[in-house]
Amino acid sequence: MAHVVVLGAGLGGTIMAYELRDALGRQHRISVVNKGSRYSFVPSNPWVAVGWRSREAIEVDLTRVFGKRGIELHPQGAAKVHPKEKQIELTDGARLAYDYLVIATGPDLAFDEIEGFGPAANSQSVCHVDHALQAKDAFDRLVANPGPVVIGAVQGASCFGPAYEFAFILDKALRDARVRDRVPMTFVTSEPYVGHLGLDGVGDTRGLLESELRQHHIKWICNARVDRIEPGMLHASEIAEDGSVRQVHAVPQNFMMMLPAFRGVEAVRGIEGLTNPRGFILVDQHQRNPAYPEVFGIGVCVAIPPVGKTPVPVGVPKTGFMIESMVTATAHNIARLVEGRAPDAQGTWNAVCLADFGDSGIAFVAQPQIPPRNVNWSASGKWVHTAKIGFEKYFLHKIRSGQAEPFYEKLALQVLGIDKLKEIRIDAGAGGQQA
Repeated sequence: MAHVVVLGAGLGGTIMAYELRDALGRQHRISVVNKGSRYSFVPSNPWVAVGWRSREAIEVDLTRVFGKRGIELHPQGAAKVHPKEKQIELTDGARLAYDYLVIATGPDLAFDEIEGFGPAANSQSVCHVDHALQAKDAFDRLVANPGPVVIGAVQGASCFGPAYEFAFILDKALRDARVRDRVPMTFVTSEPYVGHLGLDGVGDTRGLLESELRQHHIKWICNARVDRIEPGMLHASEIAEDGSVRQVHAVPQNFMMMLPAFRGVEAVRGIEGLTNPRGFILVDQHQRNPAYPEVFGIGVCVAIPPVGKTPVPVGVPKTGFMIESMVTATAHNIARLVEGRAPDAQGTWNAVCLADFGDSGIAFVAQPQIPPRNVNWSASGKWVHTAKIGFEKYFLHKIRSGQAEPFYEKLALQVLGIDKLKEIRIDAGAGGQQA
């Protein structure tokens, strides 16, 4: 009997556990290590931050559904991974041994890298539901006492979509409250241009997002390096192509939400061969770590190099569908290893994204996510808002029911021509045996 441990129960980790159970059957042991027993649907956090969703509406207690599917849950969380010993040290001092480990922790939020940054200091966040609830209190204060707003993403950030989403959702919420006319808004981003998204754009995201910002009376500053954040003021340097400071900005703010840079979580950071200098998990084309072949990585915690050089550092986002592609490949490959065969599945790493703007939105498809692409498409309209709500309800149902991929999801993906896996191939010389 093989024991597979999944570290993390977010978007990737929870579905990973379900797909492993489907792939391995009941004869093998599956455990999930997570801080707490609740799954939270992170894409809904911008709605939480303006009061359109409650915590209860976007969370699922995993205890019952994991029990139903025969998945062990260790809610005390991990203190440190010990890959040489094939063990995870839990926060209560216990150790959990594994045959295979899937690291799906998500990121550590690097607020401490900028003076005055983060929910514990002078800005808000929508990266965690607790942050979003704190941002809701700040939003209420903004409505009661309108003033300038700054939204965006700092240097090293890799997840830009939620910043654009929240800018337009906040605009809609302020219009609904009849105070938008007293709230100047500025979008401040490390991207070299609006709509870069860490992907060098997808379709016409530059034109679409610049047009939306203009129509919503939101000014913007690109190539921005945030120097420090004070109560009531953002200090940022606009960086030129040659690396020099083109202009220094002091932007007043009564409310600020800036997305941080990510790094690997403490439980894996600094392990030679497992992570890069930022603590992200090193993986090959099969999601497998080269130094520790029984360890796999999926999701935001995986190391992906930037798509190109930019004046201010920007990372590459890992979108939801891209993560599910990694999940499906990993489940398939672990099942093959358990059977004594070589891994042969590679995720497509396609990006399918719905960015909600409160009453409209932008959708894009990038196949694959990293250029050059076979499909490079974006569009906007009110239908995106409806689609995003539908996706939220569908995905939460999937988590609550313990389903990795229902039949209708497979059918919809086939109709759209989107695949989670590349054509299966076996590496030359593998001989069908465990590598």
